[in-house]
Amino acid sequence: MQRTKGFTLIEIAIVLVIIGLLLGGVLKGQELITGARVRNLISQQDGIKAAFYGFQDRYRGLPGDYAAASTNINCTGGCPDGNGNGRIEATVPSQREDIYAWTHLTAAGFINGSYSALSGVSSQDTTNTPNNPYSQLVGLMYDGCYGNFADCTSATSPQKHNLKTGSQVPSEILAEVDRKIDDGKPASGAFQFSPWVANGASGGPVNTQCVLIVSSVAVWAITAPQTNCGGASLF
Repeated sequence: MQRTKGFTLIEIAIVLVIIGLLLGGVLKGQELITGARVRNLISQQDGIKAAFYGFQDRYRGLPGDYAAASTNINCTGGCPDGNGNGRIEATVPSQREDIYAWTHLTAAGFINGSYSALSGVSSQDTTNTPNNPYSQLVGLMYDGCYGNFADCTSATSPQKHNLKTGSQVPSEILAEVDRKIDDGKPASGAFQFSPWVANGASGGPVNTQCVLIVSSVAVWAITAPQTNCGGASLF
């Protein structure tokens, strides 16, 4: 009589244990990567906010808006002056204080880098503005482009100084950042969704994709994750 060869229960159990360990390692590795990305984004936001307040304390003015920058800060090629009205404005083509801000902050030693902009600069690029961890430009300005809005032109939130994360940030990363530093909700609190993208370019974050409405409540898109989202920290 010919005997049928096969795996014993012990062999099957060993294989299952190995598969379980491999899957656990992969999931743990992904968890570590996600955690590192969350910490990186939070660290950048916290660092820039600390620089903002440090500059304000030293110069009694706001970076970018500071009207005596050319006199009191040593910038390579000269420091562009803001208008000193207490708002970091991004809407005046000939005076982009949101771009000047990075020149003021780096020249004054509050953030690392060598971002430089001269008076009259009209658009952001990597020479005058820092990137987020996803290689997209960030923004520091006074506006109402945050909350659950389709685009910055339709934004109706109260205007405040805020720091934009920039685009191309996964929705699950923003959700975790929001949970760690605020209320976890994309349309309320001190950290909210923002459709802002540098230079008003097309293809920015879409509110109906990054933010879902569940039982009449706005939540970050976790069940249907999106790769191109953005947020804003309100000052």
